[in-house]
Amino acid sequence: MMAQRSRLTASCRVHILMLCFLAHVATGVELSVNNHNDDFTLTISSGSLASLSCLAQNSSQAEELLWYRGSSRVDLKDENKVNISNICISPVSESDNGVAFTCRLVRDQSVQVSVVLDVRFPPSVGEDESIYIEEGKDVTLTCNAKSNPQGQTTWYKNNTILTLQNHYQVYQTSETFQLSIKKVQKSDNGTYTCEVKSSCGDSSKDFHLIVEDKKTVFPKEAVIAAVVVVALTALFGIVAQKEKIFKCFKKPSETALE
Repeated sequence: MMAQRSRLTASCRVHILMLCFLAHVATGVELSVNNHNDDFTLTISSGSLASLSCLAQNSSQAEELLWYRGSSRVDLKDENKVNISNICISPVSESDNGVAFTCRLVRDQSVQVSVVLDVRFPPSVGEDESIYIEEGKDVTLTCNAKSNPQGQTTWYKNNTILTLQNHYQVYQTSETFQLSIKKVQKSDNGTYTCEVKSSCGDSSKDFHLIVEDKKTVFPKEAVIAAVVVVALTALFGIVAQKEKIFKCFKKPSETALE
């Protein structure tokens, strides 16, 4: 019994030593991406090509590597997985902005280096619009002007910088610019321009605002009453006509009795 326990203890010690050795080997491996050993940000223009190269360092054995785009694994060919692995993003697009590309060691995925793409792209506010609005109502003109870096917006009316009056209000988020006009008047007719400028480029959009005459609105109660009166008058007319027709078809004896 004592001999068996001794053999088990020795076996456990061997396994523990092996695990410690493997952990030491794994933690000794370092990864670098484009010569960066730590996470970094890569600034790049939309439409260009981004090339990322991951290298396993300080390892005495072949190391298998993985690439992730965000939380999704990137498919790699077998010959592009061992010790060094390269990926290309072509072309880089707006949807890649802020996305992390991460290289990881297969046998210890805590060993990793991430690259966050800072994709620069100009604003694009879209096509011109024509807007018809009834006098006295509210209207909102919206420019969807996503860009990186964020652009600065200026509103114009008939090619002149718009002076904000009481019934003009401007709202802005990181991607949307709005001009709200309360209770539009005939004097608000014209072309409104949303101009967005950033260090990557400019974009503008025209809104052709046409203010239409205010429509006459009849009170609902009056309309209902008029319909009822017309319906009753028609009904009485039909009843009276029906009585005349019946009299025409009465027998002579019936007429004499009357």
